[in-house]
Amino acid sequence: MIDLKRYTQELSQLVALPSVSCATPRLDTSNRAVVELLANWLSDLGFTCELQPLPDQPHKANLIATRGSGPGGILLSGHTDTVPYDAHSWAQDPFSLTEREDRLYGLGATDMKGFFPVVLAALRATDLHKLQAPITIIATADEETSMAGARALALRGGLQARAAIIGEPTGLRPIRMHKGIMMEAVHVRGHSGHSSDPALGNNALDAMHRVMSELQAFRTELQSQHHHPGFHVQVPTLNLGCIHGGDNPNRICGDCELQFDLRSLPGMNNAELHEQIARRLEPLAIELDVDIRLRALFDDVPAFEQSAHSELVKACESLSGFGAVSAAFATEAPFLQQLGMETVVLGPGSIDQAHQPNEFIPLAQLSPAAGIIRQLIEHYCR
Repeated sequence: MIDLKRYTQELSQLVALPSVSCATPRLDTSNRAVVELLANWLSDLGFTCELQPLPDQPHKANLIATRGSGPGGILLSGHTDTVPYDAHSWAQDPFSLTEREDRLYGLGATDMKGFFPVVLAALRATDLHKLQAPITIIATADEETSMAGARALALRGGLQARAAIIGEPTGLRPIRMHKGIMMEAVHVRGHSGHSSDPALGNNALDAMHRVMSELQAFRTELQSQHHHPGFHVQVPTLNLGCIHGGDNPNRICGDCELQFDLRSLPGMNNAELHEQIARRLEPLAIELDVDIRLRALFDDVPAFEQSAHSELVKACESLSGFGAVSAAFATEAPFLQQLGMETVVLGPGSIDQAHQPNEFIPLAQLSPAAGIIRQLIEHYCR
């Protein structure tokens, strides 16, 4: 049902517009050109479009496009930003969509600019004059870094739909749950001194050794208490990722910092986990006479789970021909779910192609994807 020529033209225009989201300011770019282009296309289809600038980042914005009114309906959502790229590792210009071997190559082709032309194709195949419930299209900013766009939508409120589809690349398999993620840093401050006499200082690395043992014990407890058979790794994980401390072998280490991530299961609360860790480290600080401070490296993403028995999960399973599964990556799903919508992650392309050179979306999945979206629109809006 998809017009491949039109799809390719639209995706080519989206890919050509840089919208890199990165914590390194020199690599970070605006997404305004992308959402403005989408707004033009959706306006031509009778949608009312609103741009929502991000707090403290007016050069970035969400797009909220709506056609129809009343309760219920469906919301279709995707993010407009991409990760940074290594141009020398690409076989072609990352910003020039290239067709080869029944694939379309380009930065963001699958993650996830390629979802928007699929939605446009599904809308054009639908008689929008006969809508009985609204269709809302969301295009967010900064998913790849802070999820600031989705957080802003959740704070804004006012979005109403019975169902929400997030078009991340899932190979058209419905995703109904994923783990949460929090990244934390523990900073230990002791006292430096000459290494020939330990009494001259208080070694932060020695204290960090105890901190690491405490975190490992906490991990063991979490994994004994929490289990979810719906995930490939069925327990929460806590990874000690990197450590930095000291400046010379013959000096007592005065400062040390450990960074780790914790991936929680549905039903676990990230804020409570942070507090539990903080409480466990307080006695160590007193015992060892050091300063121990715990801080979040970025705002956490909650775990997400949509009931296997929900209407949307059943509809997506029926239309896709696949049973709903879990994902190993985090998405914007929990923020839409907070607004009261049944939420599923489902879209064309493979997450295996994301965040790497020569990213592509397969042509074979485009018509099936547009067909699923069109039928979901019929189900929820007609």
